[in-house]
Amino acid sequence: MTGNIPVAAHEHAVRSVKKRPALGLFERFLTVWVALCIIIGIGLGHFFPEPFQAIAGVEMAQVNLPVAVLIWLMIIPMLLKIDLGALHQVKEHWRGIGVTLFINWAVKPFSMALLGWLFIGWLFRPWLPEEQVASYIAGLIILAAAPCTAMVFVWSNLCDGEPHFTLSQVALNDAIMVVAFAPIVGLLLGLSAIVVPWDTLVISVVLFIVVPVVIAQVGRRALLARGPGALRSALDWLQPVSLLALLATLVLLFGFQGEQILAQPLIILLLAIPILIQVYFNAGLAYWLNRRLGVAHCVAAPSALIGASNFFELAVATAIVLFGFQSGAALATVVGVLVEVPVMLSVVHLTTVSRGWYDRGTVPMRRGG
Repeated sequence: MTGNIPVAAHEHAVRSVKKRPALGLFERFLTVWVALCIIIGIGLGHFFPEPFQAIAGVEMAQVNLPVAVLIWLMIIPMLLKIDLGALHQVKEHWRGIGVTLFINWAVKPFSMALLGWLFIGWLFRPWLPEEQVASYIAGLIILAAAPCTAMVFVWSNLCDGEPHFTLSQVALNDAIMVVAFAPIVGLLLGLSAIVVPWDTLVISVVLFIVVPVVIAQVGRRALLARGPGALRSALDWLQPVSLLALLATLVLLFGFQGEQILAQPLIILLLAIPILIQVYFNAGLAYWLNRRLGVAHCVAAPSALIGASNFFELAVATAIVLFGFQSGAALATVVGVLVEVPVMLSVVHLTTVSRGWYDRGTVPMRRGG
């Protein structure tokens, strides 16, 4: 089926294909560097746990501040591309926004509940501690109930996503999360009252949206004042810095959990399986729906990534508040943290290599058509 894309989005896609530079050695072998950083992180966390414990302790409301700084370095390059005066054009992408909202709020939490029951509650039950099975399932549900706030800017940038769409979609999801997160989790867990860690939610939104947007907009104005080439030069310089920050984040995340990974690898592997299936299912469904509706690839790719990724800071904090630090629910959300970066990078790769197939199923249309 052929669909329809707003002309502006189609032209953005054409320009991005023409202007995209060839991948350098670093970007081309990003998967190798990711794998090496995972191994290095686990090894360092195992042999030198004290430094990682010290870094892990620098947090505010379950939000790790060193990781927050690294996330800033990852997302500011994309935020520099955003012209706030052009945000009104996001209404052209209403199909992509609708698909993302449908996946995030009507599909993802419920599909994870089904996968958790199927894999953890039934197929893998003989290999798991019986007393923790229900807690593991609860952690998976909590993980899937909140869409990602920060890292989706990174994924969108890597797949050449439309930055205004990404910012608007994340802001809309955050607004919905304030009213929908607790009821959805309560419904699926059968709890009458869910204690939402509001401090974690508010601090995360401020740290990962408000502050970097302000920094990026101040920097953007300063760069544009120096001439049109200054912004492009800054983006070219920041791109490798952003990727290095991504790899450093991987080392920290796997270093924080190095002991736990080596102590119970089978449980972590079994918990990762439904998370992986859920990510690929939701990303694939969002990508396919966008293509059927004629959404431009520069919107469909970040839509699929936003639809599949999780707000792991909020998930970990909620699991700890409800079930305790040593609970199976807390462990399940931590596994989500470990899986998030490698699996989302694979989704970025899939949306990038399938771009030709995607574009063959869409045709441009006039505004309002």
